[in-house]
Amino acid sequence: MRKSAIVFLVLALFLSGCSSTNHTESKPAQVTPKQAEYETGRVAFQKMYLSAREWAADAAPFRLQSRFTPDAPTSEGKAGVWRASFASPSKNTLKTFVWSGLVGPDAPEQGISFSAEDSWSPANTSTRIFNIGFLKTDSDKAYEVAQKNGGQKLTARNPKQPVFFVLDWDGAKNQLLWQVIYGENQDDAKLRIAVNATTGEFLRVEK
Repeated sequence: MRKSAIVFLVLALFLSGCSSTNHTESKPAQVTPKQAEYETGRVAFQKMYLSAREWAADAAPFRLQSRFTPDAPTSEGKAGVWRASFASPSKNTLKTFVWSGLVGPDAPEQGISFSAEDSWSPANTSTRIFNIGFLKTDSDKAYEVAQKNGGQKLTARNPKQPVFFVLDWDGAKNQLLWQVIYGENQDDAKLRIAVNATTGEFLRVEK
């Protein structure tokens, strides 16, 4: 009886130790914080285009624009926020989609969001739609071209020079253009370089 009692006591202590060890080793799962993401214009556009086609089967773009943020790798032609505007000729309406890769309390939520519908007219030259087949040159290439044609002087003086990108149709020249704009917005732009979004060729310095 004594041997049985001793064996039972040792076994109970062993099991108690295992239970205590397992309880100590179990830890709550850690949540990995979200990281900011940055994309070139063409990559962000493709994501928004899929959403636009769900809204309207005939959705066609008329403008793509980035938003400058201080941490964005603009030298790679990338941004953390891109806004694409689409029109539906069958509905005579337009809708704006936003792709965001930013994180933080003041940043748009990561992913794709969209605005309410608004009226659209094909007679409006400022919202002229274009065929996505013309978009063969991405924003990173457009930035390289802009740097070689005046932009490098600005970024040499100020490595943190704000830059943003605008893509739309030039009705006068009948071509799709990238505008590489050195400034935080249109009003304070120090330089605007136009690049052919199909061929990747430098076109002109815009005033």
